[in-house]
Amino acid sequence: MLNQIRGLHHVTSMARDARQNNEFFTKKLGLRRVKKTVNFDAPDVYHLYYADELGTPGSVMTYFPFRNIGKGRHGVGEVGTTVYSVPEGTLAYWEKRFADEGVAGLSREESFGDKRLGFAGPDGDGFALVENKADTRAPWAKADVPSDEAIRGFHSVSLRLKDGGATEELLNYMGYEEVDTSGTVKRLALKDGNGANIVDIESLPGAAFADLGAGSVHHVAFAVENRAKQLEVRKALMDTGYQVTPVIDRDYFWAIYFRTPGGVLFEVATNEPGFDRDEDAAHLGEALKLPSQHQHLRPYLEQHLQKLED
Repeated sequence: MLNQIRGLHHVTSMARDARQNNEFFTKKLGLRRVKKTVNFDAPDVYHLYYADELGTPGSVMTYFPFRNIGKGRHGVGEVGTTVYSVPEGTLAYWEKRFADEGVAGLSREESFGDKRLGFAGPDGDGFALVENKADTRAPWAKADVPSDEAIRGFHSVSLRLKDGGATEELLNYMGYEEVDTSGTVKRLALKDGNGANIVDIESLPGAAFADLGAGSVHHVAFAVENRAKQLEVRKALMDTGYQVTPVIDRDYFWAIYFRTPGGVLFEVATNEPGFDRDEDAAHLGEALKLPSQHQHLRPYLEQHLQKLED
């Protein structure tokens, strides 16, 4: 069993409109945009990162906004719901805020004994807030959401799968342990993680497979402290039979990727070097940052990328 995984690192999804996406996460959710860069493989597409003050692993939601992308179709083989942690007693605040802001899909829920508020992102993305009195992580304090109500980071992700058995075995190997079951959902948790420690597996054998598009999660990333730990994980996964990519430099972390038995793309990302490697912490996410291989495109990209704010 691996012991290097520290919890979630980030979740990366697809969107249709960059400006709308930016407004939703920075204004409605009160997160900080910690990086404005581009897709390494499609540099005419933004890669936007939203998180706490410094982009702490376990708080980072990222998006590829493709202007002409079709809407995703939800189903099995994907991350169904990304869940944020908020302080105890704050769901009434968020429910009113979301209603006033016109956020879609509001629903009061209870999951594994926790109070939750489900809601949808701009492209039908599945989200929820869960009250978590044990979460001591600091929020981004300079948004218009009061610190006492603000999002702390991720609580969990929920995987929708035809058969969760093999993915559960994989997560067990990655250090997760089953802690509870509710209906068709099995909850696995990591002890002594970074606060974003939970993965729920929902088994839906009769459901159709998801189609990737706007509102879909592209991949979910798990955190390791450094490159040495990441190489240990890569070797162990390959020795177990998984096909894992070489290590890829993503400027703010190093990444490896592999496909799970249930069809979800997993990434293992390092906590180093962090989002302040090329920007002062006080000004994260303000300037357009480009990977070195795309620096020559700056004049074109600055002209053609959608403006995020007035």
